[in-house]
Amino acid sequence: MSHLPNCPKCNSEYTYEDGSLFVCPECAHEWSLESVSEDTKIIKDANGNVLNDGDTVSVIKDLKVKGSSSVIKIGTKVKNIRLVEGDHDIDCKIEGFGAMKLKSEFVKKI
Repeated sequence: MSHLPNCPKCNSEYTYEDGSLFVCPECAHEWSLESVSEDTKIIKDANGNVLNDGDTVSVIKDLKVKGSSSVIKIGTKVKNIRLVEGDHDIDCKIEGFGAMKLKSEFVKKI
């Protein structure tokens, strides 16, 4: 069974091929492999390693949580990250904190 790429728009894993295009049944986005390679932004960690969806990373400095008095400590492991567009380019769930958005400059790939 061949592995098809996730949808670049909504990150759905239920994509299928339709001729030379890939189609996402969840958001109806259509794309070709050539357009993905041109549009995809490469996101790197603090050490310059390329990050991918599903990677495990570690926080490299204490991060204050906005709107709370808690802090995400240095060395906190974050499993199964998801890369997104925007200023905070990592969506994740941190144990004890819940859903968070992080900047890739404050993590390193494990």
